Amino acid sequence: MSVCKPLFVGVFLLSAVLAAPRAYSQTTSTNCSASQQAAVECFVANAVATKLTKPRYGMTLAEFKSYGFAVSQILQTHRTYLVLVGLSSAIADAMPPTNADGTPNQTAQDDAITQAITAASHYGFAGPPAGTSLLDLEHFSMDIAGAMNDNNGALELLTPGISLRIIDSYVITATANGQVSWTEVDAKLSTAVANFISSGLTKVPPGMTPTQVTSFANSLAEIIHDYKVATHRTALRKN
Repeated sequence: MSVCKPLFVGVFLLSAVLAAPRAYSQTTSTNCSASQQAAVECFVANAVATKLTKPRYGMTLAEFKSYGFAVSQILQTHRTYLVLVGLSSAIADAMPPTNADGTPNQTAQDDAITQAITAASHYGFAGPPAGTSLLDLEHFSMDIAGAMNDNNGALELLTPGISLRIIDSYVITATANGQVSWTEVDAKLSTAVANFISSGLTKVPPGMTPTQVTSFANSLAEIIHDYKVATHRTALRKN
């Protein structure tokens, strides 16, 4: 792990920074060896100056450099980056940036990511590490999902969105005439989570409680419903 973790951080930082269209030209006079933050910001500035990438999400160059450092901090966490990558891949698999008829709808996926990361943070699954913000977590997750949206069928084999599809099945069975009985969804998800935990299929992370897991699942159910309404779907995409 002592060798692989820095390599993993470097690769993900590179992919996160380069995940945007290429066209920009600014450079920096920062002393790149002054600190870890300076080193990362120089890396980002040079990538922009050589047109490998450009700021996104409405960021200025200075904000984009700060985001690059935030990504490096996220990747050095033990749980947060795994939760973000897991959620991003699940959403890319089951909740693509398209409507039911195949027309683009990036906003629907972005909203699902934002809401899922907010819920994960609220229930203690993934919090912003020092020097970062919740917005950094959301942007990082959007970058990961964006890279996974075009996967040449790999996600169809790995099916990381299976947990979201399971949650959606409870939303579907509790829906009648277009109306969802959230009381029924919450009750059935609570029972399902309890059964998964007691059978060993789901393990509660250290320092957390089954109630937090259940609450997070209930939040995901509502996020899934909102996404389906926005994309005119009756169910999440199946592989």
